Amino acid sequence: MRKKALGISESNIDATLSLGCLVPVLPVTLELVITGVSLRRRYQVSHWDATIIAAAQALGCTTLYSEDLTHGQVFDGVRVINPFR
Repeated sequence: MRKKALGISESNIDATLSLGCLVPVLPVTLELVITGVSLRRRYQVSHWDATIIAAAQALGCTTLYSEDLTHGQVFDGVRVINPFR
């Protein structure tokens, strides 16, 4: 059996990879996961949201755009802004 095709052209893959080179990317490390777990416990958010917040902190971000988190909430210096509000 074959995996289902995603319908993404090779040129779109290349364009996406090129754009990825323009922004900082943080690898998932044990330290990042530990920080995420701490944030999850403290703020009662999902594991994945907490890991995103931890990554934003590690990259020095002060603003995190998300429609999933509470607009205006601050997580240890990272303020959430809902861009669709």
